[in-house]
Amino acid sequence: MPANLLRFGAVVLFALCAAVACADDGGSDSPSPDNTPMGRTFLSTTVDGTPIPGGGPLTLRFAEGHVSANAGCNTTTGPVSFDGDVLRVGELAGTLMGCPGDRADADQWVARLLNATPTWQLTDGRLTLRAEGQTVELLDKKIAQPDRPVRDTVWTVTELLTPESRIRAEAIDQAAPTLRIAQDGAVTGSAGCNQLTGTAEVGEGAATFRVATTRMLCPPAVMEIEQSVLRALDGHVTLSVDADLLTLRNDNGSGLTLRAT
Repeated sequence: MPANLLRFGAVVLFALCAAVACADDGGSDSPSPDNTPMGRTFLSTTVDGTPIPGGGPLTLRFAEGHVSANAGCNTTTGPVSFDGDVLRVGELAGTLMGCPGDRADADQWVARLLNATPTWQLTDGRLTLRAEGQTVELLDKKIAQPDRPVRDTVWTVTELLTPESRIRAEAIDQAAPTLRIAQDGAVTGSAGCNQLTGTAEVGEGAATFRVATTRMLCPPAVMEIEQSVLRALDGHVTLSVDADLLTLRNDNGSGLTLRAT
């Protein structure tokens, strides 16, 4: 029976459930896990059939026995298995944000595709899903959007991170804190109000920041954002890059999501 789409809470994020084993009826034609999309993220390139409301693209992320899907509005997630050449999802749950215009219908488009038990084919980084007159071609994100280098890229803060949440706000977009790490480790940018200078020792998946700022005063909301940025850049951080997104998490619990600009 097709899975139903459940919605919960007006939150921006949700936690993935515990990993579940992929269903396998024992047929010899079932692909091995190494030959499935598991552990990879794909972006849609073409849609033959009903187009994605709002234009998409569709992003599918397969990890730890689950699939997460976003086509321009909310993100839904649920357990997934590869039954031969059929992709099967369990009960789906997702965030509940209001989206403007045509994008408001993107969630139902995603639910119909995933609940239709589409067939799947993976060849040279290209994933094809077919179901009920619909064919969706997707490309491995590592091919479509290679990771940007940590150094010599201008990164703009889009989210503030805490141990419990990811914070997005119009005030963050307006303040637009930036960060650039030069090849020699010199740090420049803006903390939201004041100019940022200092150094960063960058290693594999980590960095240690020593930064300072000018001493201008800005409106309280901007200064609050600035203090969050400075806490995140105070000392040792872990870092990871996914295409044009950089995630920093400080040992003190603060963190940032930044986008390459």
